[in-house]
Amino acid sequence: MRKIGAGVIERVTQACVCASLLLAPMAATQAATEEDPWEAVNRPIFKFNDTLDTYALKPLAKGYQAVTPQFVQDGVHNVFSNLGDVTNLANDVLQLKPRAAGVDTARLIVNTVFGIGGLFDVGTRMGLQRNDEDFGQTLGHWGVPSGPYVVIPLLGPSTVRDGLAKYPDTYTEPYRYINDVPVRNSVFALDVIDTRANLLPAEKLIQGDKYIFIRNAYLQNREFKVKDGAVEDDF
Repeated sequence: MRKIGAGVIERVTQACVCASLLLAPMAATQAATEEDPWEAVNRPIFKFNDTLDTYALKPLAKGYQAVTPQFVQDGVHNVFSNLGDVTNLANDVLQLKPRAAGVDTARLIVNTVFGIGGLFDVGTRMGLQRNDEDFGQTLGHWGVPSGPYVVIPLLGPSTVRDGLAKYPDTYTEPYRYINDVPVRNSVFALDVIDTRANLLPAEKLIQGDKYIFIRNAYLQNREFKVKDGAVEDDF
C-alpha cells in the first residue's frame, strides 16, 4: 500500500483482498444488492483485477515462496508489519483509543529496537497484540457511513468511504518519503509479493460465486473492524 504510484496501488489491492479473506467472519453467500448498487460496473472491474492476479501476482507469489527460505519470508513480512504499525498508531490516536495506542507504540519501539528493525516480532511474543486500524475505520468509528460497495481498478474491494480514506493513510506509510525511485519501487514490489504470498492459503476458503464471496467477506470484515467485533450474528 503506499506511494502514489502504480506500486502503491498494487499493494493496497492485495492488502484489501488479503484482509477480506483471512480476517472476515464466515461470509454469507446471499446477494446484498442494497449494499452493491453498482454491481454491473463492479463485476467487470473485478474480472480485470482477478485476471491480473491470476497471470501476474499469483505466479510471482508462488515463485517467491518456492525460492525464498521460510525464515527470510517471515523476516520480510515482519518488517512490513512493523512499518504498518505506524498507520495503526495514527488511527488509534484519531479514534481516541489510548490503550491501543499504547500497545502499538510499545510494539513499534520493541520490534524496531530489539527486533532489529522489525525482522523479529518481539512484541507479539511479549503479549503486545497487533491492532489493525486505518483511516476508513476511523471515519466509520465517528459515524461516517460506508456508502455503496465498489471495486477499484487494481485496488480491489472497497466502499466509497474506505476508498477515499486510502489516501490519508499514505501519509503514515514510508514509501511516500523514499525519494530514490528504484529503491522505492523495489520495496513496493517486495511488499506486494509478500502480501500476495501470504494470501495463497486463503484461496481455499472461497466458495460459489467468487465475486459475491469476496464482496460479502469484505463488507462483513469491515463492519467487524469498525465496530471492534461488536456486531450482531445474522444466525
